[in-house]
Amino acid sequence: MRRLATVLATACVLLLACTPKVQVELPNEPININLNVKIQHEIYIKVDKQLDELFSENSGLF
Repeated sequence: MRRLATVLATACVLLLACTPKVQVELPNEPININLNVKIQHEIYIKVDKQLDELFSENSGLF
């Protein structure tokens, strides 16, 4: 009986010593997020508004 208790105690100590370790570390370099934004959309709107004003009925072009 005593030998069984010793074996169980040794097994518990060995199992507790082998628990995995999870460690969270900060990166050495900053995190870069690249966003590709289409600026052409705004430019097209400005050009479209200017063309609408140019070809409007009140401009006297036609």
